[in-house]
Amino acid sequence: MVENGQGPQQQAVSGREPVFLLPGAVTAVAALFVVIHLASTLVLNPEGQVEFLFWFAFQPLRIVAAPQDPSLAIPLIWTPFTHAFLHGGWEHLLVNTAWFAIFATPVARRYGTGPMLAIFLVSAAAGAALFAATTLLTGAYLVGASGGVAGLTGAAVRFIFQPVVVANHPETGERVVLGRHLARPIDLWRDPRPRFFILIWVLLNAAVPLLPLLTGSMLSVAWQAHLGGFAAGLLMVGLFERPRRQ
Repeated sequence: MVENGQGPQQQAVSGREPVFLLPGAVTAVAALFVVIHLASTLVLNPEGQVEFLFWFAFQPLRIVAAPQDPSLAIPLIWTPFTHAFLHGGWEHLLVNTAWFAIFATPVARRYGTGPMLAIFLVSAAAGAALFAATTLLTGAYLVGASGGVAGLTGAAVRFIFQPVVVANHPETGERVVLGRHLARPIDLWRDPRPRFFILIWVLLNAAVPLLPLLTGSMLSVAWQAHLGGFAAGLLMVGLFERPRRQ
């Protein structure tokens, strides 16, 4: 791979290494998370922050209120996606940004910017749909990138545990790395490494609603968005797989 317009020999001569090892699109989205949070916390007053959440956070109660006032349902057009760029605090932002960088990077490098963003946004919407199905009448609202990032996690699980395929170049005989295969969903269950990862990940999120029974306090984690987003990314990543040149 050539980065910043410099090949390996040019980098050796200049003695410089790329400052950011993340793909440009991943860095840009992570920066957007930070900019939006800075603007919402440092620029907006409390009333403005309430309005900001009203228009861009995902609120399932709008679905119920729509028959009485259809205008309340209009934000449902964009909020299943825009909620993924809002965060409830700096800790929430930092965790989601780090998680995004870790799993968006292999997906972006394998498929490119467009597919990575498509998986992120569709998974965010899938997470919002499952969140709505379980909180419809509670008045809760959803913010955070975790549903979309869970989708990128599910997409990455399809290939990061697969062995690297190496072959001989037909003309030079040199050993060439071809990459990793995309595992079928059934193969993930047969392979103990992705199976263990998926089981632990699903069980941890599924246990969140049971924690109040043990601790007596609620944990403000949108486990529904995590599960819905993960399933979406795991299933849809195959749409972007293309036959690789041998």
